[in-house]
Amino acid sequence: MGKEFCATNGHIKYAGVHLVIELWEACNLTSLPKIRKILKDSVKACQATLLKIDLHKFSPSGGISGIAIIQESHISIHTWPEYHYGALDIFVCGEVDPYKAIPVIKKGFKPKRMQIAEMKRGIF
Repeated sequence: MGKEFCATNGHIKYAGVHLVIELWEACNLTSLPKIRKILKDSVKACQATLLKIDLHKFSPSGGISGIAIIQESHISIHTWPEYHYGALDIFVCGEVDPYKAIPVIKKGFKPKRMQIAEMKRGIF
């Protein structure tokens, strides 16, 4: 059997951890280069394996939607610059720690307020 991409916490085995992150009064929500760098640095901080980053900028608002596809799942982002709001999902499996991306996200977007919700996915 190859490498298993599940996590354990005590006697609980699960597919992965999913963080839902909300950024309020954030900066850099219309910058493709800055968002690309924040996603890339977040993947590195988590010690995940980056496969591809794909971003799209909308007009006229300048909002951006995109995803960093990682071997261990994904980090996605959607921004609403007209509301200074950004939404990210970090879903990782295996032993990858999504919380290590939080300082990178805080530094890159400088939100005045940040909310984080965690869900364990696929509890076996």
